[in-house]
Amino acid sequence: MCAAAVLAGAWGFPALADSKKTEQQLKDARNAANQTQEAIDQNQDNIDSLNQSKGALENQKSSLESQLSGLNQSLQETAANLSELEDKIRARNSEIEMTTQDLEAAQKTADDQYAAMKKRIQFMYERSRTTFLDAFLRAGSLGEFLNFANYLNDLETYDRKKLQEYEETERTIAEKKAALEQQKAELEDLKSRAQAEQDRVSALVGQTRSNISSTEDSISQYSDAIQGAEAAADALQNQLAQQNSTISALEKQLAEERRLEAASKASVWTSIGNVTFAEGDRTLLANLIYCEAGGEPYDGQLAVGAVVINRVLSGAFPGTVVGVIYQSGQFAPVSDGHLAIALAEDRATESCYQAADAAMAGQTNVADCIFFRTPIPQVTPRYTIGGHIFY
Repeated sequence: MCAAAVLAGAWGFPALADSKKTEQQLKDARNAANQTQEAIDQNQDNIDSLNQSKGALENQKSSLESQLSGLNQSLQETAANLSELEDKIRARNSEIEMTTQDLEAAQKTADDQYAAMKKRIQFMYERSRTTFLDAFLRAGSLGEFLNFANYLNDLETYDRKKLQEYEETERTIAEKKAALEQQKAELEDLKSRAQAEQDRVSALVGQTRSNISSTEDSISQYSDAIQGAEAAADALQNQLAQQNSTISALEKQLAEERRLEAASKASVWTSIGNVTFAEGDRTLLANLIYCEAGGEPYDGQLAVGAVVINRVLSGAFPGTVVGVIYQSGQFAPVSDGHLAIALAEDRATESCYQAADAAMAGQTNVADCIFFRTPIPQVTPRYTIGGHIFY
């Protein structure tokens, strides 16, 4: 017969299991702790991976911000260049307008000069004979006549010279206007290119800002994921600490069970006739039965009472009902205070008292079992009565 487990009350068991069950519990607890440690390691790997991805995104954001700074600088330069080109175009337009006015004025002067020259030529042609004859007749000398002839020749030469000058001026102004219009066309082309460059850089600025915003969203998501993973890591560490505490408690429990098991094997059981029950044992046992099996059928209540009396008879446990029931860590109702409440109000039912009387008289429906509990896979019961197994 296996010894009782010292810490079963702390784990919510109605009575202690044997050392084999505790060994299995210890094995399960160690496996659970190993699984928790594996989960902690995997979670840490996940945290490391998330931090690495977050770091890469932060580097990407820094690079994008540097790129954005450069693009903004380029955009400012392009805008300044565009503004300068627009100023030059306005200046060229003003020059072209003034040149156009000069050209029109020159053209008008040339036209006027040409018209005047035509009139003089026409006059001279139509009256050339009369004029020369008249000049000859009026001239006081040949020299005076020749002077008049030279005058007419100089006048014609002057007219032709002035016409050529005006025509040259008109041609020069026209060339200047053409050059200005060519410069304007070139400036317009530069402006068009500058505008296209400004549009391109503006699009890159917008795209870069969008990329930065998207990267910040991703960083935020990774930060949230890291925070969640770290919270999970804390929970796993707490779980591991609790599991290690459980393992430590089970190790102590197993050592105590083995000690009791050895003591039980070496002990000699006494007979019911050799037991002297003290005053109050009946009430104590009946209320323990009520706490442990008050909702069970009578057979289940008798079985619980029989386990208590079997322990009294076994040399591995105290030899009194009080000693067995109040032995440290043996019955959950004792450790959680339910037995004290039941005794204070004597809540035991008539069937509980009947089961206590039968057990104290030596009756048993579970042979020499000294343990009971709710069913678990680790324990193979000798008897199953109601909601309890007995072994």
